[in-house]
Amino acid sequence: MASKCLIIYRQISTSTVFRGKRNFRMIQLYNKRGSRQFKEERAKNLHCDIPIDRRGLKLTGKWENDKWVNIPEMIPELIVPDLKDFHLKPYVSYRVPQFTKREFTAKDLFYLTYADKIKEDYKNCQLDENGQPLNPSENEKMTAEEAKNRADQTGTDLFQAKVV
Repeated sequence: MASKCLIIYRQISTSTVFRGKRNFRMIQLYNKRGSRQFKEERAKNLHCDIPIDRRGLKLTGKWENDKWVNIPEMIPELIVPDLKDFHLKPYVSYRVPQFTKREFTAKDLFYLTYADKIKEDYKNCQLDENGQPLNPSENEKMTAEEAKNRADQTGTDLFQAKVV
């Protein structure tokens, strides 16, 4: 028959606290983790080796000579269409075929805007002695500032690329 007597006893550990926490440096100390001393040191030294966890947020600028500089191009802009009286539901079928859009290059931009007009002008002898068109199109009449303003408009990144 088994004995029902259990012996309960305590153990005493003689190891120091330092030995128990020797792997403490491997623990990532982000944002609210860490002691008060760690947070004070982090506030004093902005370029510390320990990174700040931004939880998925992208930076909107950069540090230059211990001063934060905002870069307007890095600030996200949300463009939301007006869906009032919109009859479709927000659903995309899983049967939609996969497609990829290749990168839009300066060569593509040239072919889309100027190439056909230049070919026609050359065939019809509509170029002057300097190679400039005698009757320029709307795109050829634009100044650099007008072209930049037009390129910054919403929807200018959508295009139909021709296979060249």
